Amino acid sequence: MTPHDEPRFPDRRTRAIAWRGLVLGVLAQLSYTFAVTGPAFLIPHLRAQEGYSLAEGGMVGTATSIGMVLTLVVWGALSDRRGERLALVLGLVFSGAAAIGGLLLVWADLVHSSFALAVVLAAVGAAGASVNTATGRVVAGWFPRSMRGMAMGIRQMALPLGTAIGAVLVPPLADTWGLAGFFAFAAALCLVSGVACHLGVVDPPRPAGASVTTPPADDAGLAEAPRTPAAPAPGAPAAGAGAASADVNPYREDSFLWRIHTVSALLVVPQATFATFGLVWLMDTQEMGAATAGLLVGAAQLLGALARITMGAVSDWAPSRVLVLRCVAWSAAVLTASVALVSLGVMPVLAGVLLAFASAASVADNGLAFTSIAEAAGVRWSGKAMGIQNTGQHVLSAAVGPGIGGLISAVGYPIALGAVAVVPVVASFLVPRRDIERI
Repeated sequence: MTPHDEPRFPDRRTRAIAWRGLVLGVLAQLSYTFAVTGPAFLIPHLRAQEGYSLAEGGMVGTATSIGMVLTLVVWGALSDRRGERLALVLGLVFSGAAAIGGLLLVWADLVHSSFALAVVLAAVGAAGASVNTATGRVVAGWFPRSMRGMAMGIRQMALPLGTAIGAVLVPPLADTWGLAGFFAFAAALCLVSGVACHLGVVDPPRPAGASVTTPPADDAGLAEAPRTPAAPAPGAPAAGAGAASADVNPYREDSFLWRIHTVSALLVVPQATFATFGLVWLMDTQEMGAATAGLLVGAAQLLGALARITMGAVSDWAPSRVLVLRCVAWSAAVLTASVALVSLGVMPVLAGVLLAFASAASVADNGLAFTSIAEAAGVRWSGKAMGIQNTGQHVLSAAVGPGIGGLISAVGYPIALGAVAVVPVVASFLVPRRDIERI
């Protein structure tokens, strides 16, 4: 049976659980993404009101990524062992609590120290890092192969959508209420999402021997997810085959996962560059006001959200997901180089269009990579694999803030962005030649 002939869901109950999990996963990822990416849009406020340099602002803007690096694998292992719902709810609640800690920092008037602010933001990132792995596992576990790329694209859509909300809301929040406005909004989003996920998310089926938490009761007839081999996940192999493949360490079998990790880490460089400095770039090179630039960056992120869904759906029907991934890498390289060229003059309309498409291309790979990771890692390894995946991405993302910020200060935007455009070219040559599926 090919992926195109595969039945979508075995019954209405499974379909309802899957789509409800996807909707709540998008809500959770959107809330956490706002908390993580919002600090990048505080940079103009920090430069104007607190006297931060561009490098200091870049450090603060990517501090949440530094926090995520410290806990991603741990959260992924918890998802593997104790279930997605528990890890997801704990992460959102802890992240909301860390954001409340940010409010206390503001009230104590300690935000003049870039180090103190970076530490609090790193705690926000570390506390909620489970969202990245747990929501991905929910999607991969409930959706069949023929719909998985599209579903993961919808889930990954929450990242640019959350960034877009941050781009639109954070500058006016900072102008009106200062840093307290951002922290209060982030805390509210994370806590509300945590409660919703506690009430509605159901852990996907697992092979025999895997330990999970008990799913929540549901008054609509979706009381409990099947957790034994007698009811495998949609599109999954038979119970015996699933258990056998789950016992295999995918990192020892071949180099597929390591290559996808490396490719994704490299492709995050243009993504983090535009997310961190897109707003500042429009203001510095195209002479835009903060509000106009924020709206444009928000529109670019919405375009990126559509790109993730589109590429995910394309990968469900394409001969290979990794072929689509390679095409996305080349698109990101060409469009980033175009943004570097337009930095040479003041052309706001052209600059806005190119930035929008370059930003979209730079985020379009995430859903593809996460889907490939989940399929190649298998049920018992996907949490750790997604944690490793995100760790590599956020290591480079954390370095982009001070690194690219310093490079821009030293050589200017055109040369710095030209250097960024080379990175996805290198990544394209590391993409594996074929897909691997163990889920």
